[in-house]
Amino acid sequence: MTQKEEQKTKNLFNFEKPLMELYKKIEELRKVSESSQMDLSEEIKMLEKRIETLRRDIFSKISIMQVVQVARHISRPTTLDYIGLICSDFVELHGDRNFGDDKAMVGGIAQFEGRSVVVVGQQKGKSTKENIERNFGMAHPEGYRKALRLMRIAERFNKPIISFIDTPGAYPGIGAEERGQAEAVAKNLREMANLTVPFISIITGEGGSGGALGIGMGNKVLMLEYSIYSVISPEGCASILFRDSSRAQQAAEAMKISAKDLLALGVIDEIIKEPVGGAHNDPEKAANFIKHAIIKNLDGLLKLSPRELIADRYNKYRKMGIFAEVAELADAHDSKS
Repeated sequence: MTQKEEQKTKNLFNFEKPLMELYKKIEELRKVSESSQMDLSEEIKMLEKRIETLRRDIFSKISIMQVVQVARHISRPTTLDYIGLICSDFVELHGDRNFGDDKAMVGGIAQFEGRSVVVVGQQKGKSTKENIERNFGMAHPEGYRKALRLMRIAERFNKPIISFIDTPGAYPGIGAEERGQAEAVAKNLREMANLTVPFISIITGEGGSGGALGIGMGNKVLMLEYSIYSVISPEGCASILFRDSSRAQQAAEAMKISAKDLLALGVIDEIIKEPVGGAHNDPEKAANFIKHAIIKNLDGLLKLSPRELIADRYNKYRKMGIFAEVAELADAHDSKS
């Protein structure tokens, strides 16, 4: 089994187990080919095509909780992975100039297709040790203040902003609350609303609660095909509403957290396709899809003036959701009675 195939077998979900038998057959054919010097390359290619077809079929029918599993996959590309794949000359900037440097939030200045941009995003790890160091992508207040500092640099020097969102949520610990977690996220929302530079936000994995919104108020909000975006995790929602976390599937379906549902609701602007089986199966291909989506959306935003960018962002978020004024409800009640 090649190193790439071995990595893919380690990445398999329970609902992908039928693929394991095909990978084993390929390994057996390779061993036979090496020991007997027989050319079995055609048979191996046929099995590889069968794997691709079966994987495509499996992923065309996955449930919303299986999408959640994909979004949380330990090998899913991180913010720094994507920056390295689609940008050049990245210079990471550290610290919030107030308390410290939060490793759960990364960002800096980079070159994107010949243009200087500011990139920022939550950073998860690829192992338990890395995740502990990165606090599982859950930023503290100093992380959001660092992100805001970078956004202000972008505005000062007229650089577009690209944010990569992948977090279960802002860190809810006592220390974070003592240092003003809610205030930091709220301030970011206020400041992002008035940014005078193009701003593109991309949900690459988990888009959880205020932690996602804290760097996600872009003119364009894009979402990878197998990512999620919600006010709370399905397990958390089920625990609160049903007092039973095992009903997470029911909660996830009700919350409409998939890219397809959120596009239909007008919460996001575009779904970015992923390689068959998810971004973790082919990070380079996933990054290429993201790059083309950024180019397409950035071209339009660069034509807008600072005033138009603010108005565009304002109108985008104002038209979300359905609501009725209290006075209208009162008038309707009076007319019925």
